[in-house]
Amino acid sequence: MDHPLLSQWAVALGAAEPLDTAALKVAGLFDDLGPRPLADRLRPQSLDEVVGQDHLLAPDAPFRRAIEQGRLSSLIFWGPPGCGKTTLARLLADKTDLAFEQVSAIFTGVADLRQVFERARNRRVGGQGTLLFVDEVHRFNRSQQDSFLPVVEDGTLTFVGATTENPSFELNPALLSRAQVQVLNRLDEVALEKLMQRAEQHLGRRLPLNDEARAHLFALADGDGRYLLTLAEQLDSMTRDLASDALPSDGLLDLAGLQRLVQRRAPVYDKGQDSHYNLMSALHKSLRGSDVDAALYWFARMLEGGEDPNYIARRLLRFAAEDVGLSDPQAAVQALTGWQSYERLGSPEGELALAQVVIYLATAPKSNAAYSAYKAARRLAKEAGSLAPPKHILNAPTKLMKDQGYGQGYAYDHDAKDGFSGQSYFPDDLPRRSLYQPRERGFERDIAKRLAYWARLRAERQRGS
Repeated sequence: MDHPLLSQWAVALGAAEPLDTAALKVAGLFDDLGPRPLADRLRPQSLDEVVGQDHLLAPDAPFRRAIEQGRLSSLIFWGPPGCGKTTLARLLADKTDLAFEQVSAIFTGVADLRQVFERARNRRVGGQGTLLFVDEVHRFNRSQQDSFLPVVEDGTLTFVGATTENPSFELNPALLSRAQVQVLNRLDEVALEKLMQRAEQHLGRRLPLNDEARAHLFALADGDGRYLLTLAEQLDSMTRDLASDALPSDGLLDLAGLQRLVQRRAPVYDKGQDSHYNLMSALHKSLRGSDVDAALYWFARMLEGGEDPNYIARRLLRFAAEDVGLSDPQAAVQALTGWQSYERLGSPEGELALAQVVIYLATAPKSNAAYSAYKAARRLAKEAGSLAPPKHILNAPTKLMKDQGYGQGYAYDHDAKDGFSGQSYFPDDLPRRSLYQPRERGFERDIAKRLAYWARLRAERQRGS
């Protein structure tokens, strides 16, 4: 930034700020002379122009009232790409007469932050506050996030962070406790249509798309307003240059024509972050709810997003044990076989085997009885402490152990009537507990009958003794 011309301009402007800031302001005089993307040209200039966030910005919304009353605290905007996080931060600064500073966690280090903090302190001395907007704040490490704490606490600046990831997992608790989290929604079709109409008004014409192609364009945007405007700008440029004979007779592109011009965007999916767990949760819940179609959809979404099929296979095997269990003992066999089939076939052929597992698990009878019994047994083991097994079920390989009563009174079940002795196998000081409660579904119906039969025999044997 130490350019002679910029230095002269800074002096001419009477800049009291560091040269880099003054130079940026000088350079900003010429911003409108260069090309700007449509999304930037159409950036909302007021809160009323922001679409898709009525839960925050409607006239009667608490957040809108707080803004109007000047009660702005540090904030975290959590939402998907292109929903208006940066725009909203800029508008907050304008609404409150705060100086606006913006940094990106991808390109900013601690030294850069110190300069921002120093400028904010200088403004504060002059009576003006600063709103610092940090994009992709979740990419800062712990020490970088902690550097905000002193300047937020003493009021040097108002902190506004933006993240696409769950703040509960990605931000330090200390920083999170000093900011309100405001959740921004993915833009729905109504909001996208409003953006498209603004774009067409700005471009001076309606894009030549039939209804099906227009709906598909919204689907391609995938709730991202910025991406929709980028697509609109590209389509406007490309279709203006098309010869009339390249368009259908009605002058409108159909779905096939749109797909020839516009590249399909990969679904928003980060294998290491929030969307990874959200989609896995959606698949798991759909399987548990026996909704085979929804389960297949979420399975396909994960594959389209680039998820490792081995991870999906591992989770399916877990589901077979947790949510199907002994209501269908073949579920675990199917899940393991599907996983092995994928390992042998590879992708994409092996993914069909996993799809078959998804269908099998979704349509299988459900029971978490084994899972619940396991958790109950763990709780009981923790509560009961170190109780010893009853001596009659212990082996006695030495004379001393025999003298101590090890193995005395043990009844060999195969020699007992009905192959069942009815003895107690719990510790002497622990009353019998019923941990496993099979459901009246699938194979567990047969297990329930066996348990009832043994309970009756046990009661008879105990009365006989």
